[in-house]
Amino acid sequence: MLQRILTFFERYSFGVCTYLGERFNVSISKIRLFFIYSSFLAVGFPLIFYIFAGIVLDIRNYVKRVHTRVTDL
Repeated sequence: MLQRILTFFERYSFGVCTYLGERFNVSISKIRLFFIYSSFLAVGFPLIFYIFAGIVLDIRNYVKRVHTRVTDL
């Protein structure tokens, strides 16, 4: 059951922690822990940031895919 939940979140999450970890060369687990702990302390503000960053990254990836399809023509 726990493994199914973890797989679901890893598959359908936005990849914000992975992107930040690769960008700043920091462990992904440390970034995830930061979001979890700061969410408790800041009453959910980091969750709003996470969702906003996820939407921006998703739009950015979509634009890259469309751009590569157009240039391939």
